[in-house]
Amino acid sequence: MNTHQARLYLITPPVITDVNAFARELEAALMAGDVAALQIRLKDLNDYDLIALTKVIAPIAQNLGVAVLMNDRVQLVKSLKLDGAHIGQSDMPLKEARALLGKDAMIGVTCHNSRHLAMEAAENGADYVAFGAFYPTTTKTVEHMAELETLNIWQETMEVPCVAIGGITAENAGEVAAAGADFIAVSGAVWNHPAGAAAGVNALMAALSST
Repeated sequence: MNTHQARLYLITPPVITDVNAFARELEAALMAGDVAALQIRLKDLNDYDLIALTKVIAPIAQNLGVAVLMNDRVQLVKSLKLDGAHIGQSDMPLKEARALLGKDAMIGVTCHNSRHLAMEAAENGADYVAFGAFYPTTTKTVEHMAELETLNIWQETMEVPCVAIGGITAENAGEVAAAGADFIAVSGAVWNHPAGAAAGVNALMAALSST
């Protein structure tokens, strides 16, 4: 079992209908526990609306010391003064994203369950690699399932941090962290929590602190 303490990596819900209400909920969630990063993942939003929303929520996170990453749309990162981007295998290539954002930007790469893709990303300068999905999830369509062993092997052999994503809840976060995840990426477990987002973060923090 790994002795490192995994941190939370929060992803926005796929749809945000009331920006101001979400901003309040976001602040409460980020203040409820040790959240390392916030990924803005709003695939169905056009650039204009995404920029407007990001200008509201990014400062909330950054003022609390939380890194803000944009999913996919790398070209928006600099103008919005974000901390970096997360890219998938079908998004902008890592080398191109790095050239656009510079050496100081944080860039993470989706690697599904492939150590080969992850090693390639690490060699090309990714700041973290993301494996998943580990469990069924309703947040996005799952095309690739990952195994906990992938985290364990990565943690034992590589220095680049790894993020675990996909269907992670307070009930299973502990075993994912114990398998070697440096960061636990969550969305529905926080935003869909019956007692609110802050309670969702609290439940996840309790699960992680017991590993």
